[in-house]
Amino acid sequence: MAVPAMDAAAGWPARPRKASVFGHVPVSAKAGSVAPEAGRVDPCAMLRSLVFLILAGLVCLAAPLRAAQSDVARGNAVTARLLTAQDGVGEGMARVQAGLDLTLDPGWHSYWRSPGEVGLPPAISWEGSENVADVALAYPAPERFEAFEIQNFGYSEHVLHPLTVTLAEPGAPARLDLRLDLLVCAAICVPETLTLALDLPAGGGLDAVSADLLADWTARVPGSGAEAGIAVERAHLDDTALTVSAIATEPFANPDLFPEHGAYAAFGAPEITLSDGGRRLWARFPVAGTGEGTPMLTLVDGDRAATVSLTLSDTPPAPEGSAVGDGLWRVLLVAMLGGLILNAMPCVLPVLSIKLAAALQARDRAPARVRAGFLAAAAGVLTFFGALAVAVIGLRSAGYAVGWGVQFQNPAFLALMIGLITLFAANMLGLFEVRLGQDTLTGMARTEARGGWGGDFATGAFAAVMATPCSAPFIGTAVTYALTGGAARTLAVFLAMGTGLALPYLAVAAWPALIRRLPRPGRWMRQVQMALGGLLLLTALWLLTVLAGAAGLRMALVVGGLAAVMLAALALGTRAWQAGGVGLAALVLAGASLPPAQADRAVEAGWEPFAEARIAEEVARGNTVFVDVTADWCLTCKANKSLVLTRDTVAEALSETVALQADWTRPDDAIAAYLKANDRFGIPFDAVYGPGAPDGLLLPELLTEAAVLDAISRAGARPGAPG
Repeated sequence: MAVPAMDAAAGWPARPRKASVFGHVPVSAKAGSVAPEAGRVDPCAMLRSLVFLILAGLVCLAAPLRAAQSDVARGNAVTARLLTAQDGVGEGMARVQAGLDLTLDPGWHSYWRSPGEVGLPPAISWEGSENVADVALAYPAPERFEAFEIQNFGYSEHVLHPLTVTLAEPGAPARLDLRLDLLVCAAICVPETLTLALDLPAGGGLDAVSADLLADWTARVPGSGAEAGIAVERAHLDDTALTVSAIATEPFANPDLFPEHGAYAAFGAPEITLSDGGRRLWARFPVAGTGEGTPMLTLVDGDRAATVSLTLSDTPPAPEGSAVGDGLWRVLLVAMLGGLILNAMPCVLPVLSIKLAAALQARDRAPARVRAGFLAAAAGVLTFFGALAVAVIGLRSAGYAVGWGVQFQNPAFLALMIGLITLFAANMLGLFEVRLGQDTLTGMARTEARGGWGGDFATGAFAAVMATPCSAPFIGTAVTYALTGGAARTLAVFLAMGTGLALPYLAVAAWPALIRRLPRPGRWMRQVQMALGGLLLLTALWLLTVLAGAAGLRMALVVGGLAAVMLAALALGTRAWQAGGVGLAALVLAGASLPPAQADRAVEAGWEPFAEARIAEEVARGNTVFVDVTADWCLTCKANKSLVLTRDTVAEALSETVALQADWTRPDDAIAAYLKANDRFGIPFDAVYGPGAPDGLLLPELLTEAAVLDAISRAGARPGAPG
């Protein structure tokens, strides 16, 4: 029998023209219903002919259906069958187009060839098949499933996997004998094992219904980028994230992306932004598990899909065009609002008090001078954030892990801050005065009152420095976004933070008349300055406690003693230049040269020391693990502890978990690596692990009782997270 004609467009056998079954049977020849001799009808002969025709028609109708598909195999939550476009093997035919047709029960899904963070792809064995040299299995474009922040890729309801069967002996009969091992999941996961068989005799033709179904699902298999009109411009992969940019000839409508990087790689949910009228795409995937080999990316957008191999570049692509207007602008707004809120935080209020005291004394100055002074303060804020962004970009390019607020782990930095705040407090308390013209920060508060722009600038920069340990609940997302993007994005986000922090200064610069609304100077100003000086001294004491945690009690006592000596010298009338300069030098030298305490700090009662390896061990035992990364210099961490974690209901729930405390007051590479693995660069950071969330549930920076209790309940749920 000749091989059926092929449809060039679809690659499948062309459809035959429909015809009546009876149209193929020469009725007159078969029936002989009219006797030429007698010229009359034989009723018996007519009945025999009619029965024959009916049986022949039934055979013709049934044969293609029987030959084109196997019997249906039923599992616990899935049914399967084999089907072919041809109902037999034609003469010289070398390949047969077939399909593995799966129907899943409602709420269940199977997996793609790369299942995501959990799951298994189908495993197929063709042992026992006859006249089969090879079978190529194709995967239609998958869909994304997400449960408890776990990303899975696969199929729901119905999927047909196209098969290309290469025959060992073209044109000869064949038998397909399939064993299918399939993992299907809903609230639980069930491994299924099904067997299917289909005989393909010699000869035969086309089964139009099966051919149409196969053609439909074959069209859903991702092609090349050129076929789909999609091209990946640039891709970057490191231990933190996979970042890609792509363009399309037709605008993207609702794209989704599925990365692959070997058997053990896993990626979190992508962050996707579109630009250039939807024709340009930028995406970033957090790395949940490292892989190997050449990474692949499947991009699905409606009816079009493409799979491409990724050629990696040294630096990640940055969002472009209106992608900045879509995704980045929202982050910039969050960063700016967070910076504005920082003005009311305990870290910044003491510094802002210096500017307030200067503003009270500048009440009667010319508007131009007031404007210039507050612009200089805003410039100090923005300069610090710009310099910090440049430093972050440089360190990241050199391969260093960069954290937010980690300067408060440095004893020399803390000693310098303690010295500066002590000087500011002494000035507020009236222990010394510094005349115009000095160029150092030691007289910044006084030059504010007398008109030195250097003091204005330094006040803003110092406010920015002090803001970082209070920033986590307000700009944690923005900081993460900045620290994982390109240089332009990092700079933009950091400057947005600085702009928010500088908004009060910019508001006065725009409307200098606001100063005139303040009360006129008088004796009350002295009382305000004394109160502000006391607030600064309290800030210095808090920094001493941070220093004690970071470098030990001995260093804190030495630095505190030096600060007290400096304060006493200023109070006794020693010239401010000498006392301030010598005091600051001694404080910084002590912070830099004294060896910090090496002993590990004891964790708080009810907590155990953090060790990342314990998380998997305890979860394997069926326990729930609560991880709290904290530090003495993190005020938000302290607020979370006093307002949430020590509350009776939460404390009781924590007592039933394995509570691990990671103290990041001092530098710790293991804690830094753990934070980076979770795509975080600052603290507070809290996560809950358990049988229901083996990969962890991440909590917000600012904790609530409901969020903590819900996460503990979900993580401890059994029989586990949905696959």
